[in-house]
Amino acid sequence: MRNFRSCGLAAAVIGGLMIFAAPASADDLEFTLTNATTVSATEFYVSPVNVDDWEDNLLEGKYLPAGNEVTVTIGDGRRTCTYDLKTVFEDGRTAENNGVDLCQTGKYTVHE
Repeated sequence: MRNFRSCGLAAAVIGGLMIFAAPASADDLEFTLTNATTVSATEFYVSPVNVDDWEDNLLEGKYLPAGNEVTVTIGDGRRTCTYDLKTVFEDGRTAENNGVDLCQTGKYTVHE
């Protein structure tokens, strides 16, 4: 089980869509997050595969409605592409996907 800790990312909701903001740098990783479920996502965690703890909840009190997508920027200063991902839904269910190469795909879709 992973513990939660900070990686310096921020999130805000504008017009029902999630917008993620972090200072842009050459080491930032940007990808599209799509919620292809019928339930809103209330938590979304991204941690490099070599880190044993879950890092920031990128939704931080916000949500990603079912059927919506947003652009996510990981501004943690690391030069890695492969992350473990965890989504928590408003009904309490969770979905995890380990070892996702976000540089290669440029996107991640959460499915039920």
